[in-house]
Amino acid sequence: MAEEAAAAPEEQAEGEPKKKGPLLKIILMVVAVLLLIGASVGGTLLATGFFSKKEAAKEAVDAQLEKLEDKKEGGEAHGGDGHGDAGKKDEAAKAGGEAPQKELVAPEADSQRWKFNYHSLEKPLLSNLSGSRKVMQITLTVMTHYDDRVIKNVKTHELALRAGILDVMRQKSEADLRDPDFRKQLAEEVRLVINSLLEKYEGFGGIEEVMFTEFVVQ
Repeated sequence: MAEEAAAAPEEQAEGEPKKKGPLLKIILMVVAVLLLIGASVGGTLLATGFFSKKEAAKEAVDAQLEKLEDKKEGGEAHGGDGHGDAGKKDEAAKAGGEAPQKELVAPEADSQRWKFNYHSLEKPLLSNLSGSRKVMQITLTVMTHYDDRVIKNVKTHELALRAGILDVMRQKSEADLRDPDFRKQLAEEVRLVINSLLEKYEGFGGIEEVMFTEFVVQ
């Protein structure tokens, strides 16, 4: 009976759950501390914008790389030497010695001014005054700042110009002669007639002043 009573407590002790050892508690505490530290560091980095700065730096580097690639592709598209059309123009200028000058066009089109050009009509112009027996004789010189093409046109159409000038002279009377500004007015009328005829035949006039080198009324 004494043996059975002694064995009963031993069996009851074996049926109870075993208590956890101190080693397991230490491991759990270490893991908890590490998780706490990791969470603290991650929160600090996130609060200071560390990750956003890293992403911005990466985007900046990618943008620079894209620009370099675009420049390289652009240089190849313009001849592969990086100079493009500018290089071709330089080569063309060297091959030709000099760059071609701009071709001159009609003076009225580009208003290109040059030196003074003068031209005198070869023969005097003679006409009767309106309602009078008196005769007016003049010799004309025209002036232009445009190039020689204006003078060439005057020579080409001199017969038509002389006829137009004579029509103006025939309309003048003795009363007109008494005006102190008669010569200036007559010169301006003659200039307008000349330019009108040149525009009719050549598309532009160009005569800027008419001068009388000879003026006689008798």
